[in-house]
Formats: sequence, structure tokens, C-alpha cells
Amino acid sequence: MTIQGSIPDYSAVRAAMVDSQLRPEGVTAPAVITAMATIAREQFLPEAIRPLAYADRAMALGDGRFLTPPATLGKLLTEMDPQAGQRALVIGAGSGYSSAVLASIGLDVVALESAPALAARARDLGVDTVEGPLEAGWPAAAPYEMILIDGAIETIPEAVIGQLNDGGQLGAALIDRGVTRLIVGRKAGGGFGYRSLGDAGTPPLPGFRRPAAFTF
Repeated sequence: MTIQGSIPDYSAVRAAMVDSQLRPEGVTAPAVITAMATIAREQFLPEAIRPLAYADRAMALGDGRFLTPPATLGKLLTEMDPQAGQRALVIGAGSGYSSAVLASIGLDVVALESAPALAARARDLGVDTVEGPLEAGWPAAAPYEMILIDGAIETIPEAVIGQLNDGGQLGAALIDRGVTRLIVGRKAGGGFGYRSLGDAGTPPLPGFRRPAAFTF
């Protein structure tokens, strides 16, 4: 799909995104708003659809992958309250937008991607990206104070939870009986629990399917 027409004023559209999408959805963390108002989201999309970069919906990156809607990412990060100096892992980094937002806030970010073309695009955009199966996380740089799974999943692997430090947080969109909900979880004392933030229209990531239940 190619979008015809004049090139938009991306800085103005970015500011409109903050006022019309982020703030009405409860995105209030100053660091998150500043980062999302600064990072050029359009650069992380295929050139043909860049004029739609700030639409309130998931945008196709290729390889069956998508960029999360701005308000969805903003709400999740507001609840997680990222702090400068924390170590973060972004699983399903795609072309690197979410990783760039966290890096702009001042986090030490490891971006994990399984699609070589997307990983290469992220590196071209200055995002330090490693490649591997998403469901395995990236234990080489663990533990993390924050893990962001940038897409919808059916299950959270124990291997990924194990890469959080004690008190560390994990944010994702969890698919439960056909409904996708944003969740933020915390690891504490060897256990892990999460709370739901509401429904989300987030496309799924590969590799996180719940094992089929045994039937007679």
C-alpha cells in the first residue's frame, strides 16, 4: 500500500498524538510523554506508510509484525514508570521504536528481535539489537529491572520471568480466551503476579502460544 499526498508536518502530528491520544488514555508520566513527543515514530515504519505513523492503530512493519498503537505503548509504560539507569529488555523489538523510547528516557536497553530484516532496520536506526527466539528472552544480559514484550502473547514463559530481578516488572498484552488485555506484572520473592490495565488491540507476536490442553 502506498499513501499518496503531501508529506505531513510530522512534528505537528506528533504533538497532536500527545494531546489527542496519549493524555486522554491516562498517559501522564512526564518522561514517557517527552520521549514519545520527541522520537520520530515515522522513521520506524516502511516509507510507503509513514504518513500514517501517528494513527491510533497498529502499523504493519513486514514479516507479519506490527508497531504497537501509540496510546497502547504509552499506557503500558506509564504504568511501568521506567526510570533512567534501569536495565530493560524489549522482546519483539521490531524496527526498534519502543526500544528507542526507553533509551530516550535513559534506560540501558537490550532490544531482542527474531526477524533478521527488522533487526537490521533497527540497527540502521541506531538501536542496539540482538537476534534470537523471542520466547527465550536474552539471558546473557540479565537480570533486568524491566521487560517489555512488545506484542500480544498467550503465555509468559518462565524463562523470561526468570530474567527479571527481584522487584522487576514485565509489561505485555496477554491473550486470554480470545480477549487481549494489557498487563503489568512484578516478580517478588520468587513469585510473579500481574494486574490488568484493560483491553488492547495489539497484534500477536510469534512464539508465545499456550500449549494445547490434553483431551481424550
